[in-house]
Amino acid sequence: MSSGPGVFISFEGPDGGGKSTQVRLLACALARLGYDCVCSFEPGGTPIGRRIREIVLDTKTCGMHGVTEFLLYAADRAQDVHEVIIPAIDEGKVVLADRFVDSSLAYQGHGLCMDIQSVRAVNEIATGGLRPDLTVLLDIDAALGVARARGRGKGRSSDSGDGNCGGDRIEIRMLEFHERVRAAYHEMAEREPARFRRIDVTEKSIEQVHQEVLAIVSRFLEKRGFGKVNSNAHS
Repeated sequence: MSSGPGVFISFEGPDGGGKSTQVRLLACALARLGYDCVCSFEPGGTPIGRRIREIVLDTKTCGMHGVTEFLLYAADRAQDVHEVIIPAIDEGKVVLADRFVDSSLAYQGHGLCMDIQSVRAVNEIATGGLRPDLTVLLDIDAALGVARARGRGKGRSSDSGDGNCGGDRIEIRMLEFHERVRAAYHEMAEREPARFRRIDVTEKSIEQVHQEVLAIVSRFLEKRGFGKVNSNAHS
């Protein structure tokens, strides 16, 4: 859990679930309601992170070992935590993160079958033990999620690469990999029901998902007694 006066909310889930879109929509909605929001995304949410992103996603680095890539993601996350997330929490803001540690556990730990305890240990160092107060899990059927992501031609997918070439990092994955990732998210949500809120986005429109997300987050902020910057703001 975050220790400052702000609130830290992460968005997680398999590729193709629309996390980036929902983070943007929620940030706009909360701003209209009077909340002071800061958005974070991985990889590349800081100037240093953007340099790391170039290395991780460059197709010329096709020989990169999975552990190397994992450590680069952890380095990106460390910079983001200390440069963006913690300062915003300390200033009492609502931080919305497009992926966080759970992505490494799902993609590297389960998807690439890396040692879970090692993944946890490295991320503990990278984040200083920071935990989201709330995690919104946008769940989607693995095959559909891959198809959606491929259709977008998306080149960025945090924690989902294994260093292979011949297409973007989504297209080169076997379906079994994405199914392991999805199963890992289900396991995490079941293990931490107080933190996770799961939304099945498989057959829902962007607006339907947004309304569910907004309702979940609004209730959470109200329950926390989290104040608005402008009490007269309205949607």
